[in-house]
Amino acid sequence: MTDAAGAVPLAGGYSGETYRVEVASGERAVLRIYGREPTRAPIDASLLRLVRGLVPVPVVLDVRRAGPEPAHLLTSYVSGARLELVLHDAEPGLRSRLAVAVTDVLVALSGIAFLRPGMFVDADLRLSEQLAPADGLVEWLDLHLAGTPLADWDPALLQALSQVCLDADALLDTVDRTCLVHSDFNAKNILVDPETGAVTAVVDWEFAHAGSPYSDLGNLLRFERGTAWAHEVRDLFVARAPGAGPDALTLAYASDLWALIELAARETRHTVVRRADDVLRAIARTGDLQASSRPG
Repeated sequence: MTDAAGAVPLAGGYSGETYRVEVASGERAVLRIYGREPTRAPIDASLLRLVRGLVPVPVVLDVRRAGPEPAHLLTSYVSGARLELVLHDAEPGLRSRLAVAVTDVLVALSGIAFLRPGMFVDADLRLSEQLAPADGLVEWLDLHLAGTPLADWDPALLQALSQVCLDADALLDTVDRTCLVHSDFNAKNILVDPETGAVTAVVDWEFAHAGSPYSDLGNLLRFERGTAWAHEVRDLFVARAPGAGPDALTLAYASDLWALIELAARETRHTVVRRADDVLRAIARTGDLQASSRPG
């Protein structure tokens, strides 16, 4: 079905498992190899089929469960530039169009409701019995201390972070809606038309689950704290997302603590991990979920 010899690794992620290939018809396609989590291939295929027509996503061409060959997912190739390559050099009009287009996706995802949180366990998108990987952020932090870079933090700063987590848990307990969460909804996984600002595809769904309607907003704006673009997206989201209130950004950054803690605990210190650690330290120092590590 594909020309594996001509496979070209695709930039943007850290998995090293995604390639541009050519199918028998001569058209380009994207091949994702699931070497680390082979059971995820049919789940991701189901998710793409679920959201197609609601969210811009590639077409599923083929899916293979693990067997003699690794599990894989073959999808159509979608043209577009990664949002991270377009946003910061965009003129004001384009930036506003990008904000509208990306918020359209956030609103669509927040409207795909589930009865409760959980991870997807099979291609029928059944949910795990466990609602979350820990009982709360305080326990999540504790699980990521031993033998990780977080253990090297100053004890007083760690104690401050634990208090932030406790307060964030109480805040997140006020959210009573559950929806589809992409969970890696950031500028490297959003393809856009660099001229019109339209979103052409949202890719890399391997962390998607049922969770908070604020999680993807927090992920998207993780490193955009305090910027005019973040405020524009927030205002659009509050105006249009089901049940969103004026404290949406605070709830979003509280939700994003799950990811920030996991990132800061990683041994591999690539750019995103280092930036996450900087943001987490700023939050712990100030006690402010919206704190930024930006100078000034």
